[in-house]
Amino acid sequence: MGMTMTQKILARAAGLERVEPGQLIEGKLDLVLGNDITTPVAITEFNKAELSTVFDKDKIAIVLDHSTPCKDIKSAQLCAVCRDFAKQYDITHFYDVGQMGVEHALLPEKGLTAPGEVIIGADSHTCTYGALGAFSTGVGSTDMAAGMATGLAWFKVPQAIKVTLTGKPGPYVSGKDVVLHLIGEIGVDGALYQSLEFCGDGVAALEMDDRFTICNMAIEAGAKNGIFPVDDKTLAYLKGRVDREFTAFQADEDAVYSREVVIDLSALRPTVAFPHLPSNTKTVDEAAGTPIQQVVIGSCTNGRLKDLQEAAAILRGKKVAQGVRCIVIPATQQIYLDAMEEGLIADFISAGCAVSTPTCGPCLGGHMGVLSDNEWAISTTNRNFVGRMGPVSSMIILASPAVAAASAITGVVTDPAKV
Repeated sequence: MGMTMTQKILARAAGLERVEPGQLIEGKLDLVLGNDITTPVAITEFNKAELSTVFDKDKIAIVLDHSTPCKDIKSAQLCAVCRDFAKQYDITHFYDVGQMGVEHALLPEKGLTAPGEVIIGADSHTCTYGALGAFSTGVGSTDMAAGMATGLAWFKVPQAIKVTLTGKPGPYVSGKDVVLHLIGEIGVDGALYQSLEFCGDGVAALEMDDRFTICNMAIEAGAKNGIFPVDDKTLAYLKGRVDREFTAFQADEDAVYSREVVIDLSALRPTVAFPHLPSNTKTVDEAAGTPIQQVVIGSCTNGRLKDLQEAAAILRGKKVAQGVRCIVIPATQQIYLDAMEEGLIADFISAGCAVSTPTCGPCLGGHMGVLSDNEWAISTTNRNFVGRMGPVSSMIILASPAVAAASAITGVVTDPAKV
């Protein structure tokens, strides 16, 4: 009986020849991640346990991204706790205001994530790095504290769902549409504590930014992680970023999966998710005409350069609708610079958008675009739960950058092919 990509990575981390689904293992960690919300809690637990050293200052990353630049006194105090800890333990990869970005876009950009590695982060969307063929998953702050001290973590080896992608996506269909379609098909608990393992000839048709988006939202189907095989596009992305040795694992031909889901990319339409679950999906044709008051283009899901390029191409030479607020948030400082050099920032500002410094901001209802009572937003973020971006009466529609940009122009949910 063969093993999946995830099972092979976990076996390596545990020093075992093979592992089985459901098996409890202790694995070595290649990176431990935290942000300005979760790291202070981890630091409290670290100090409570009277720990005094970190396992490797080069394998810990702390990114101040959720409420930064600090929106209030409490967020400033939390960031100060992180700064003090990073200074005390000489943390190599500490990213503060002016150098930071949204963590799950920043770490791959900086070359801190690579194929075959085991990465934990005190943030549920740590599963993003599966796009590079890594095993990455979210954990609690206590696990982060233990990981920082020991470089180890306990895992239950997950079963896997095989997601076979075929064909090529049509115009205005991106990774966001793929993952929303998948979640709509299997449900928010359809992959509960399982690995979503993507394969098939359709993988080659997806750019790296699409794959990051898909793996980022694996958790929205309940998955432990999402993972793509390493191919030429992966290696091209890693070139110049990752200079250490890594191992790209491939699933065995006789690997066992709990089920298979087949998605024909050529048959997909732009897809959105209505309140209050990512699984409440509709095609853009079914959702067209729904009024919105705010548009958010950014986040760890869709704030990368390809996302901004797609949105700017639609907004260029047009104006945001009267009564609609459009907020654009490049995910990292480098993405911001690249967007400036390409003229995308000018396109957004000319269209009437507000452009923010990198931050998670409105995604979690933090700042830079919190909704008011009964307002509707269409957003490229990853969650549309009750009260996620404002009062419990506010509503969030999840969408791709293309659909979000088109909707900003018309003031209602709109097919990007029709603007």
